[in-house]
Amino acid sequence: MPEAGLHRPDPHTVGIYESNAARWRDARTAEHRELARSIAAARAEGGLVADLGCGPGLHLSELAVDGAPVVALDVARAMLELIDPGLDTLAVRSDIATLPLAGGCLGAVWASKSYVHVQRQHLPLALWDLHRVCRVGAPAALRVFCGDQPDGPHAGDEFGSRNYTWWDEELLLGLYEGAGFSLQARQVVGEHAVVDVFHTLRRERTLADTVGPDMAVLLVGLNPSLHAADAGYGFAGPSNRFWRAAAASGLITRAHDPLRALLDDGVGMTDLVKRATARASEVDRAEYRRGADRLERLVDLLGPRVVCLVGLSGWRAARDPKARPGLQEQTLAGRPVYVMPNPSGLNTHITLEGLTGHLAEVRRLADRF
Repeated sequence: MPEAGLHRPDPHTVGIYESNAARWRDARTAEHRELARSIAAARAEGGLVADLGCGPGLHLSELAVDGAPVVALDVARAMLELIDPGLDTLAVRSDIATLPLAGGCLGAVWASKSYVHVQRQHLPLALWDLHRVCRVGAPAALRVFCGDQPDGPHAGDEFGSRNYTWWDEELLLGLYEGAGFSLQARQVVGEHAVVDVFHTLRRERTLADTVGPDMAVLLVGLNPSLHAADAGYGFAGPSNRFWRAAAASGLITRAHDPLRALLDDGVGMTDLVKRATARASEVDRAEYRRGADRLERLVDLLGPRVVCLVGLSGWRAARDPKARPGLQEQTLAGRPVYVMPNPSGLNTHITLEGLTGHLAEVRRLADRF
């Protein structure tokens, strides 16, 4: 996975783990053995099990199944050095947000209090990367903190001043959905100043959002086709004209690559509805309305300069039945919204030149705002 423009682990927090690894290990036990075993037992066939942010490996023995090694990944070298050498592991030193793993190699994921250190606006792309490395159907248990607190150190942290991100749970669940995961179970571990909770997710057959901070444009499709979900990028149908129009308009510089569109061009991509279908007509009005609510929370979090809905029918179903192509009166989280026709080859009412003109106008709007 490319590194430029992506999340960087907080060096102060990493330093605390490097300096206090043995002390951290001695102060803790494997508290959630049963849940860890259930995650490993439910792994998608053919995939490895991984402990992402494994620390000294307290749950690695529970995650081992069928004699296969467990991927033990942590950003702190000192933590990896404390793993029991008798365990069959593949030790990987890496930031959890930029996984140096092959696509689809994981069949199950355990991540206990590790994504809590990913900075707020970078979590959606970290979850995109998790989606990338997981097989369809793979379970993932993420232990996170939810509560109304400012990001940063916790006043009661016995190891100093590690930096944490605290989440509004509704927003976080929307980010999981945007990343192509469905919530399967919720287990509260503790409730004090914040809610300490395990979210058990399932990697779905769909696309994951490629979004992040400082976007010039957020492009919003109607919903992924099954073909797009399997291809790994939106607008993947052979007759779809989106990528040709986007390149001709100057909005993007590389076709069929949503990650590079985000990192190189500042163009993020999501969908109004994340459920993949064979036809867009399978999505109902209620799904579009719920999707617009999720989209508004995402826009509020990331603040793109312009939001572009690629397909009139979704915006009409969700917010304005009388909408016409172009800049809308309604906004999303205070950001301007532009709506354009569907680039599907089935939409014969709009030419490639017309689509190109719409995307060129979106680019001009982004330069203005």
